[in-house]
Amino acid sequence: MTVDDTGSGTAGDGRGDHPADPGEDPLALRLEQLILGAERRYTPFQAARSAGVSMELASRFWRAMGFADIGQAKALTEADVLALRRLAGLVEAGLLSEAMAVQVARSTGQTTARLAEWQIDSFLEGLTEPPEPGMTRTEVTYPLIELLLPELEEFLVYVWRRQLAAATGRVVQAADDEEMVDRRLAVGFADLVGFTRLTRRMEEEELGELVEAFETTAADLVAARGGRLIKTLGDEVLYAADDAGTAAEIALRLIETMANDETMPELRVGMAFGTVTTRMGDVFGTTVNLASRLTSIAPRDAVLVDSAFAQELIRTGDAPASEAQAAEEAAAAEKEGTEPPVYRFALQPMWQRPVRGLGVVEPWLLSRRDAEQ
Repeated sequence: MTVDDTGSGTAGDGRGDHPADPGEDPLALRLEQLILGAERRYTPFQAARSAGVSMELASRFWRAMGFADIGQAKALTEADVLALRRLAGLVEAGLLSEAMAVQVARSTGQTTARLAEWQIDSFLEGLTEPPEPGMTRTEVTYPLIELLLPELEEFLVYVWRRQLAAATGRVVQAADDEEMVDRRLAVGFADLVGFTRLTRRMEEEELGELVEAFETTAADLVAARGGRLIKTLGDEVLYAADDAGTAAEIALRLIETMANDETMPELRVGMAFGTVTTRMGDVFGTTVNLASRLTSIAPRDAVLVDSAFAQELIRTGDAPASEAQAAEEAAAAEKEGTEPPVYRFALQPMWQRPVRGLGVVEPWLLSRRDAEQ
């Protein structure tokens, strides 16, 4: 609920005397009160004053959280005042800078906005279909949300705490302070081949089901193998992993899983290893751009990696420097009666080629060496 930051609409300006616009749906207002747990009491100016925050700072916080401009209507609650007071208190206590507090508001707003939209579009919309003829959606929605709200709230807090614990663990294991922000990671893009053509041939509902199936499968595989899903872009997913071996396993599993599903288009994956800047849950930098470019030139149902990624797999013993080296090691081990090194992956150098904005790169084709699928 972004506000008019002029502060000209005060409690006595005559515009905030009514708790709601006469044209607003009564059920919508009842649902809002149920979800927020409080009635509308404040204009933005009054809320900022009650929280002890300047109108300018309150406006920055509200805009960062992604709320629409409401001018100086009386539409805010005690919860809004408390949220302002908490953010401002963190700044006053020196725990957060003002810029960081705005980032906290923005990252939380963006994440929860997407979650709320999904829950309404894909979850509540179906559940609130009248179960019996003659019942209206109005008669179903309110009691349903009343039952779901506390359960969903508890589950959200649980998942957030779990994710926070995992993220904190990764940060404290960083080698130094710089690595907390600019870290060396393996980054991968997985892209559905021919998706644009599919959009012209498939019905919207079929296309939506395909995208959802792809995103769900990718998210499950990335999480199960120890990676982190950064974001989904319809026909493409971006993920990261702390080490190249984990990212390589995820990429090949994605290819193998999609290839076994006749309803899915072919897939291609590009990966790079190097320094990555992380901001608000996203990743940026040359390494990310390189992974994206490699995806665009990867063969169908194949994985391309950059030279740094290949060298990291060789360094950690996940892949041999060459098949000739692997053969020599196997022959020497047989002669000595010992077990040869076991490599999970194979790397095949491809032709060097120029990549727009990144110069000449040397892609490597990644494949699986062992029999495990």
